[in-house]
Amino acid sequence: MSTVYDFSVETPGGETVGLDRYRGKVLLIVNTASQCGFTPQYAGLQTLHETLGPRGFEVLAFPCNQFGQQEPGNADEIRAFCDTRYNVSFPVFAKIDVKGEKAAPLYRYLTSAKRGFFGTKVVKWNFTKFLVDADGKVVARYSPTTKPEAVRADIERQLKR
Repeated sequence: MSTVYDFSVETPGGETVGLDRYRGKVLLIVNTASQCGFTPQYAGLQTLHETLGPRGFEVLAFPCNQFGQQEPGNADEIRAFCDTRYNVSFPVFAKIDVKGEKAAPLYRYLTSAKRGFFGTKVVKWNFTKFLVDADGKVVARYSPTTKPEAVRADIERQLKR
């Protein structure tokens, strides 16, 4: 059976990195966008990263422009936005597709591992969140309307395992 550690992703600079570098950490994987009504969730994600990071937690952000064209920027613009508006210090990877024929393999895995509302696989909007345990298995999926603070208790339960 696969885990998130079996996948590689691209950095904004074009480098391919294996997610096995996060082996043993609890992860919250989020598709993000800079011009979305949910964009203020970056602040909550950063708070989780700062407060739970020392205990073995990481937020991994994947910008996506598939929902209302709400992430039109290039890698430098996205990074500048995250830095200046939300002081983001967690990894923000290269822009990807999270649904459709060109969906990144990681997102094909995530959406197969945990289906959404009514059992659907497809990611419906920006800021859909996937919680991954320290063994690399997807343990929960959260809708875009679920604020990062509401996920904290589930993250903490995984950190205690």
